[in-house]
Amino acid sequence: MIVVGGENLIDFIETGGTAGAPLYRAVVGGSPLNTAKSAARQDVPVGYLTPIAEDRLGTLVRADLGRDGVACLAPPSPRPTSLALVSLADGQPRYEFYRENTAERDVTAAGLLAALPAAADTVYVGSLALTGRRDGAAWAEVFETLAKRRFFTAIDPNVRANFIEDEASYRTRLTHLFGHARLIKLSDEDIAWIAPGAAPETAAEAVFRASGAELLVLTLGGEGARGFTAGGTVSVPAHPVEALKDTVGAGDTFMGTLLAQTRHRGLTAPGALAKAERETISALLRTAAEAAALNCGRVGCDPPRTADLKTV
Repeated sequence: MIVVGGENLIDFIETGGTAGAPLYRAVVGGSPLNTAKSAARQDVPVGYLTPIAEDRLGTLVRADLGRDGVACLAPPSPRPTSLALVSLADGQPRYEFYRENTAERDVTAAGLLAALPAAADTVYVGSLALTGRRDGAAWAEVFETLAKRRFFTAIDPNVRANFIEDEASYRTRLTHLFGHARLIKLSDEDIAWIAPGAAPETAAEAVFRASGAELLVLTLGGEGARGFTAGGTVSVPAHPVEALKDTVGAGDTFMGTLLAQTRHRGLTAPGALAKAERETISALLRTAAEAAALNCGRVGCDPPRTADLKTV
C-alpha cells in the first residue's frame, strides 16, 4: 500500500461574482490528498495517513477519499478542518490558507506510525505539512523511520514560501528529507526557491547529487519534465492539453502518477529505479505528463483513471 501524508482542507474556489462580492465553490483539496486520489485512480492501494476532522467539512473529506477507494488511516481529530481561498488568474491558482490548530496538523510521529497498516510499503509526504516547526518535524521523523524500514520513500515539497514558519529550519528539514528519499519531485517554482538565480536543471542536478534519491524529477510546465538518475538525464516534452481549463492539481496528478506507475512497473524495490533503463524512466515521465495534461483539461483537480491514459 502507498501511504500518503500531508494536509487535507476545503478549497473555496472563486467562480465569479464581482470584486466586492466574489462567489466561491467548496471543493475538497490539499496537495497530498489530491496526490492520494490520483494514485488510487490508477488502480493501486492507497491509504491517507493524516488526521481528518470530525466536523461537517471533515465528513466531506472522508467521503471524497472514499469515492476513490482511499483508506483513511488515522483516528479522526476533534480540531476543525483547514480552509483555503483559491483565486484564479489566467488559469493559475493563488492560495490563502487558514490552518492554525486544525485537524491535519494534529499529529505526532508516534501517532502517525501507530496508524500504519501492515500492508504499507511506500510512503509519500509533501507540501504544507512540512512547513511547520512541530508537525513538519513529526512528518520528517516518520519519513526517516520508514526509510530505515526500507519503505519506498517519495517527496514533493511543493514549496509555499509564504507559509514557512522558519526558513532555516525548513531548508534543513528538506535537505534531511531528500537524504532519505528514493524519489523526489520538484517543480520549476520549487527549484527557484531552493536555489535562487541558478539555472533550473543545474540546480536540480545538484539537489539530486546531494540527496539519497534514485530518481529526481523536475517539472518545467510547458517545457516538459526532466528525470535525473545516476545514469544521466532523461527529458520528455509536455503533453498537449486539448482545451485548458486550469492547472489546479496538475503537479499533484503528476506526482500521484509517478507513485502509481513506479509500483505498476516494479520500480519500488531498493535500487530498482537506479537500475532502470532510460526508456523505462522516459515512459514513466511521459505517462505522468499525460495524466497532468488530462487533469488540466478539467475544472479543478480531477485526475484521470488508468483507462484514460494512452501511454501506460
